[in-house]
Amino acid sequence: MCKHILNAQVAIRAPCCKRWFDCAECHQELVPDHPLQRTVEMTFACKKCKKVFRKDMEHFEESDEYCPSCDNHFYIEAKTPETEGQLVIQLEGSADMIRDSRQKQKHAVGASSMFPPM
Repeated sequence: MCKHILNAQVAIRAPCCKRWFDCAECHQELVPDHPLQRTVEMTFACKKCKKVFRKDMEHFEESDEYCPSCDNHFYIEAKTPETEGQLVIQLEGSADMIRDSRQKQKHAVGASSMFPPM
């Protein structure tokens, strides 16, 4: 289980040491004596069906985002411990636009309008 990419769908085989890792950071932590060797052809193991397959990363197409055996979509946006469980809200416009309508009603209702005329 990878602690860097929480939704890892495949394991990668490092071409330098021929060992399996969930991500490049796992390789760096577990084998600190050498960096991960870059290669054009990557070897993957699908975590859903456990089948091993290779992909040419020079000619990577949209159809290559899926396991050829079980059609598991493995090329997805990574969920990391930093992004998992966080809600990001982006607001557009000025701060004047964001007002509580109850505040407006409070100011409109004065003491004279609270009591009916006698």
